[in-house]
Amino acid sequence: MSMRTPLNRVLGLGSAKAGTEHWWLERVTAIASLPLMVFLVIFVIMHLGSTRAELVASVANPLVAILLALTIISTLWHMRLGLQVVIEDYVHTPAAKFSALLLNSFFTAVLGVAALYAILKMSFGL
Repeated sequence: MSMRTPLNRVLGLGSAKAGTEHWWLERVTAIASLPLMVFLVIFVIMHLGSTRAELVASVANPLVAILLALTIISTLWHMRLGLQVVIEDYVHTPAAKFSALLLNSFFTAVLGVAALYAILKMSFGL
């Protein structure tokens, strides 16, 4: 016996079946970001007062560059997922919701490209 109303059955409304995946992605990116953020904080503390040349020399180390890139990717992905939930929950007009979700994705992509470009530029010493 179904607990759905006849109108609900006709309209086919129900679970979108994407909530669990989204929830898991948020948790995975949060867990991945923890050690990466610890690395970032230690890296920043170690380079307080350093010159630009010293910082570029540190980022030229492939391990450091890879960890910085992973930190940016994981953090921005987590940010996009979190803001998506906020937008979906609190923006009720379809056009505004679509626009906000689109801007959220573009903003995250622009930040990611800019940060990765800066890391690559310093990593290759340009």
